[in-house]
Formats: sequence, structure tokens, C-alpha cells
Amino acid sequence: MVASVQNTASAFAAPASEQSQIKETEDRFLKLLVTQMKNQDPLNPMDNAEVTSQMAQLSTVTGIDKLNATVQSLSSSMLASQSLQAVSMIGHPVLVTGDGIELGNGKAFAAVELAQPADKLTVSINDASGRTVRTLQLGAQDSGIVDVAWDGVTDSGTVAPDGSYTLQAVAELGGGKRDAVTLEYGLVNSVAQSQGGVTVNVGKLGDVSLTAIKQIL
Repeated sequence: MVASVQNTASAFAAPASEQSQIKETEDRFLKLLVTQMKNQDPLNPMDNAEVTSQMAQLSTVTGIDKLNATVQSLSSSMLASQSLQAVSMIGHPVLVTGDGIELGNGKAFAAVELAQPADKLTVSINDASGRTVRTLQLGAQDSGIVDVAWDGVTDSGTVAPDGSYTLQAVAELGGGKRDAVTLEYGLVNSVAQSQGGVTVNVGKLGDVSLTAIKQIL
């Protein structure tokens, strides 16, 4: 958490540096313009239109620099906010996009996300070889996240060994298939911040983006 706070402080330090560079650019430009005016040929003075044009160029460059500084500041602020939100997830189980399901002591949990309601939702649990060991008929479901629980009993009535399995989901509505995204459980261990954004480490699932997290438990 200390590292996250330090990263946040560094992120907010950047706009001050940008403002300093903008000020230095303005000062150099104005000094150059004043020098030109002082040393101009009295018989051939600088044209007012030329002075106006140079001032307009300065205004344009300064405006772009200030806009860039503002965008960078907003980006840093958003990244810092995401980091603080992500830190609060540490130690909490989450549901993320994935097809894994872990069986331990006769218990296994996962979920399916439905974009639309379904008349019928079927979940297949497969072993490491891809063979289906259990088919769960979950019936009609509303849109949203549907919990999936498995007691380890196979379709043949035997008890499956503890370990890693995968699941597939098929949702149907009016005879047609609908989107069904499988979700797996994981525990948030740490948070990392980089130029690409904020990621969280979810155990064996590795680093995932915040957008991959569908639910915090």
C-alpha cells in the first residue's frame, strides 16, 4: 500500500513540471520578441501583422501545452483513483473472466455471466483431458451473474478427485443461443500500477485488468 501511495504522489508531480516548462517557453519567446523589437531597423520596422502572427503562434503553442498538461493531470488523477480502489480489494475473493473451476473437499464454485435472460442454461465441467465429467442443467435464468456450484459428483455417480477443471456454458433463448461468459473465483493478492493502467494479481490467474473483474465478494 505504501508503494501505491508513493506512485500516486509521483503521478501528481508531473503536471507541476509541465507548468514550469510552459512558463519557460513563454519567457524565452517574449525575450526573443523584445530583443527583435529593440534591434529592429528604424527604416524597416517589424510589421504589426508579423508581431501579431508571432504572438498568435505563442498562444497556440501555449494552449496546446496547457491542454496536454490538463489531460495528463486528469489521467494521473484517474490512475490514482483506480489504484486506491484496487488496493481495497486485497485479500478479497473476486470473480474474473475465465473458465477454471477448482474442486477441493467436495466443493467447487464458479459463475456464468448472461447478457440476456435465458430459457435454459447448461454448464459442462471438463477434466484436464477435455472430457465432460459433469453436466449441470440450471434451467431458466435472468440476465446477470449466475452462481455455479458443484459437489464433485460426476454424471456416472462417482466422486471426482480434487483438482483443476474447466467449465463451458451454453445459454438458450427461444431456441437460439445467447452469450454466456464463464467466470472463475480468485483471491486478490496485490496491486500493480504501470503506464498501461492498474492490474491486480489474482493468485494462479496471474495479473488481470480491473475490467476483467466482474464481482467483488
